[in-house]
Amino acid sequence: MKFSVYQVSRKGGRATNEDRMGYCYTRESGLFVLADGMGGHPEGEVAAQLTLQTIAALYQREARPLLKDAKTFLASAVMAAHQQIMRYASNKAMLDTPRTTVVAVVLQDGTATWVHCGDSRLYLVREGHLLARTRDHSHAERPRPGVVEPANRNLLLTCLGSPTTPLFEVSAPTPLQQGDRLMLCSDGIWGVMDDTLLVRTLASRPVSDAAPELVEMALRRGGPNGDNATLIAIDWETPDAPGSAGISTDSISDEVFASTIQAGMPAEGEIDDLDDDAIERSIAEINEAIRRSASRKT
Repeated sequence: MKFSVYQVSRKGGRATNEDRMGYCYTRESGLFVLADGMGGHPEGEVAAQLTLQTIAALYQREARPLLKDAKTFLASAVMAAHQQIMRYASNKAMLDTPRTTVVAVVLQDGTATWVHCGDSRLYLVREGHLLARTRDHSHAERPRPGVVEPANRNLLLTCLGSPTTPLFEVSAPTPLQQGDRLMLCSDGIWGVMDDTLLVRTLASRPVSDAAPELVEMALRRGGPNGDNATLIAIDWETPDAPGSAGISTDSISDEVFASTIQAGMPAEGEIDDLDDDAIERSIAEINEAIRRSASRKT
């Protein structure tokens, strides 16, 4: 399995960056996850971090080195993340619960299978054209006949951490071709640019150039009150593309599990150490390590 990947998260005009993202892989499978903690509720960053950690921990347990069924895994992992958030809120006797959106994709057997809840999105681009995109769980993208929509049509219909059982969708496995681009992103990215611009930028250059350009574009367009901008961009089966950070898993053993996601479930207090500067440093270190690995291969 070979892919190039680049991940970026930048704080916009919000007080904190509640977005979280990361990826894991074995010799034969890869998992990429992004969660956007919801403002208006307490500790959105905790909900997002718990979501990543729960899904990654389950992946590490079950990808040996391949998931038996990606669709079943994604459905059960999302529900497990929801339950972890609810348990966290219950243990702290919180009057309101932390909440988050999530989008995740599993790449294995030459296919992509994804799940999403809320309005964090996945884009799949082939030869410069949009092949697939998730539909947000919002009033804007899920109009209901006969129902008067709220003034803010982007209000979400579901999320993880809500007292009501979350709604989520799992895709069928989609066969991938060499050069396909996938992107997971928060609404801080797609909310300020249309799909045409987003797809054109993602498809026109290596992901290591396209990803930071999209984030910078989103921050400029969002302005001083703009949302946080976070994305993971993946180029399938092209680890040696010029300028890209490439990973090849062909030579690693069945037991190897690599992850950019903090391992384990955090105890109270540990989550407070994940400030914006620490996240930025971690992202920079991960990307630099990938670059060094790619340089050694050439």
